[in-house]
Amino acid sequence: MKRSHFVRLLENTPCILGEGAVIERLRRQGGLELDDHLVNSAFIYEKAKRAALEEICRQYLDIGHQFGLPLLMSTPTWRANRERIEAAGYDGVDVNGDNARFLASLRNGYGDYGEKVVICGLMSCRGDAYSPSEAMGVEEALEFHAWQAMRLAEADIDFLLTATLPALSEATGLAMALAATGRPYIVSFVVRPEGTLLDGTPLNDALASIDAIARPRPLAYMINCTHVSFARSALTHELHSSPFVRQRVVGLLANTAALSPEDLNNSAVLVEEEPESFGRSVAAMHRELGLKILGGCCGTDDRHIRCLAEHLVGGPRRDRPQPGEPASCPAHDAPTSFHANQPTRPKTLG
Repeated sequence: MKRSHFVRLLENTPCILGEGAVIERLRRQGGLELDDHLVNSAFIYEKAKRAALEEICRQYLDIGHQFGLPLLMSTPTWRANRERIEAAGYDGVDVNGDNARFLASLRNGYGDYGEKVVICGLMSCRGDAYSPSEAMGVEEALEFHAWQAMRLAEADIDFLLTATLPALSEATGLAMALAATGRPYIVSFVVRPEGTLLDGTPLNDALASIDAIARPRPLAYMINCTHVSFARSALTHELHSSPFVRQRVVGLLANTAALSPEDLNNSAVLVEEEPESFGRSVAAMHRELGLKILGGCCGTDDRHIRCLAEHLVGGPRRDRPQPGEPASCPAHDAPTSFHANQPTRPKTLG
């Protein structure tokens, strides 16, 4: 696998700030109807919707800039597979590439700081991300997701991310599709406190299985759309996790609600966590477990990401660092070295 800017950044920086929620914030904003098929992927084609999307993205860019932290941003392509693009009436439009170029144009407006901003091409499962029963089989998923994976790989991105995955079978096919592009990629799961995927597969088994099948194997793994307390429990579970899992899982994009996916899906109101509490607890995952990519998912906004950034740099919000001044993370005893694509160790987390 060719070493990319993102791989070097992940190896050489203590931590990377993740963005917060985007789709959920657009839904809450009112007056901006999400597409039944593409959700927010077609927002860039309408002036008012593009402006709303840009405002949220710039908030996260501004926070990363202020605190001097590398920033991970995801293309608004979570549901932009070929099936949905055609159903939405955008057949023949480069929805994936256009969204990548949209983020790249925002990044280019931040001068030297833009070198610290990495853009991932975002994908997910075909069906409901909270329903493992809807997951595709391995070969079916490989065939279905290969088209979008290649469209994103050909765009202006730094790596590929397939996220909010509930089941091993479709995650395996997705990993194979991403591996075939030749781009670095990360696989991210929704997990339960018991240290399993939503389909019941132990983290130990899920990661070892994908590592053994996908060639090249994922650069790393992440957990997303999961409360920090659930992620911590999953990663430290005595039976279903291990040093191998904690080596391979490098990041968390956390929810604000300590609810199961089933309860979260059925909640009629947004369950928010106080931003300071969120920032403190998520940043602690860097110190305690060595996670390097930390950001938000459901329930988060710029307030949560700002508090997280404050805790990651070890102090209250401050002015931007001077040119050449590195950002720092709190001192900790947990390892921060990155183990991408090293030999798998024996077994002993939107």
